[in-house]
Amino acid sequence: MSAYEPGPKSAALLQRALQVIPGGVNSPVRAFGAVGGQPPFIERGEGCRVQDADGRWYIDLVGSWGPMILGHRPPAVMEALRQAMEGGTSFGAATGREVDFAELICERVPGCDSVRLVSSGTEATMSALRLARAATGRDLILKFDGCYHGHSDGLLVSAGSGALTLGVPDSPGVPAAVANLTLTVPYNDLEAARVVLATHPVAAVILEPVAGNMGCVPPDPGYLEGLREACTAHGALLIVDEVMTGFRVARGGAQERYGVIGDLVCLGKVIGGGLPVAAFGGRRDLMERMAPAGPVYQAGTLSGNPLAVAGGMATLTQLTPDVYSELERRGAALQAGIEAAIERTGGGARVQRVGSMFCLYFRDAPVRNLADAKSCDVARFGRFFQGLLRRGVYAAPSAFEAAFLGLAHDDAVVDELIAAVGGALEEG
Repeated sequence: MSAYEPGPKSAALLQRALQVIPGGVNSPVRAFGAVGGQPPFIERGEGCRVQDADGRWYIDLVGSWGPMILGHRPPAVMEALRQAMEGGTSFGAATGREVDFAELICERVPGCDSVRLVSSGTEATMSALRLARAATGRDLILKFDGCYHGHSDGLLVSAGSGALTLGVPDSPGVPAAVANLTLTVPYNDLEAARVVLATHPVAAVILEPVAGNMGCVPPDPGYLEGLREACTAHGALLIVDEVMTGFRVARGGAQERYGVIGDLVCLGKVIGGGLPVAAFGGRRDLMERMAPAGPVYQAGTLSGNPLAVAGGMATLTQLTPDVYSELERRGAALQAGIEAAIERTGGGARVQRVGSMFCLYFRDAPVRNLADAKSCDVARFGRFFQGLLRRGVYAAPSAFEAAFLGLAHDDAVVDELIAAVGGALEEG
C-alpha cells in the first residue's frame, strides 16, 4: 500500500522548506525518511489532537516528543503564559519566577539540592558532563549504546533515535580526539559497565534510566542499583539523564520510580510544558562548583526565560500524585488493548511500556538493548506507521522512538487508539 499523502498545503510547505531549511526540517527525524512519504505540517494542537495545514486532525502520540503531558493548550498553562507575557518576554536578568521554579524542582526531584536552568536538554547534559569532569579531575565518560543525550560532540557516539533512524549513529564533524573520550557498552549489561569502571579513570557514567531513544527499554532489575554501586566504588559520578523520564514516569521521575539517586540529574521536556527550558542539578557540593559560586563556567542568555519558566511552573503544579495513577491506568489499558490486537493479527510484535511512555516493536522477544532494537522489522514498522496516519493517528516517524500518552488521552481516545492500531496491524 502506498504511503500516506499529505494535503496540498503541507506538500507545498515542504517544497518551500526544502529551499531554505536543510532537508526541509529543523530536526532530522521529522522528515519521514525512515517511514516513507511526506510529513504533514502541523498548525494547531488541542487536547490530545493536532491539526495540519490542510485541516486534518490526528490523535497525537508524539506530544512534542514528551513534554505535552497535560495535552495541547491546557488552560492553566495558557493563562500562565498570558500573564507572564504582560510583563515582557526576556530580560537577561534574575527573576522571582526562576527562584519559584528552582524551588519546585528541588522539592520534587530526589537528590536535587540545587539546580541550574538552561534552554535545551543538550545544554543540560553537556554542562553536567563539564561539571563532572571538573569535580573528578578525569576526562573519560561512559555511556550506553543507543542512549541519546543531545547532540554535543562527545555524546554523538553510539547515539539512538534520530541518528539511528538515519543510519548514521556517529556524526561527521566530531573530532576523533573528542570521541575517544567517550566509552560505550551495551545498555542493561551491568558487568560490561563494571569492567570499564574498574579499568579506566571514568569521570561520569551518563544514562537514560529508561532508554527512550531506541523505543522504550526499561532497566533490568538491579541494573540501576548496580551502576550506582559501581560508580561509588570507583569514584565516578552517576549522571541520570531524565530529560525524557523526568516528571513523566513518576512525579519525581525515574529516580523516584526506581529508588536510585544520581549525583547529577538532567531534566527537560515536561518541565517546560512545551516551552524550551531544561535544567541540570544535583548534590549541593557539586553544584556549588558552577560559576559564579565556583570556577566551572556555564551561561545562557535565555536561561530562565520568563515565559518558559511560567509554562513550566503551571505544568508541574498540575502534576499531582493522582495524575500519575491515572496515567498508569490508561497506559495499562492501552497496552492490554494493543497486545490483544497483536495476538489477533498473528503476533510478531510486542509492547514495552513504563508509565505513560511506550513503544511497539516488531519483534517477538523483549528488547533490552540496541542490538535487540536493531533486529526489529523496520520495514513492517514503516507500513504500520502509514496505517496509523491513514486512521488519524500521528506517531513518531521512527521505529526507535517512544510514544507518549497524556491527561488529554481519555478512555474514549484510548479505545480509538486500540482500534487504529488493530486496523494498521491487519494491513500487515
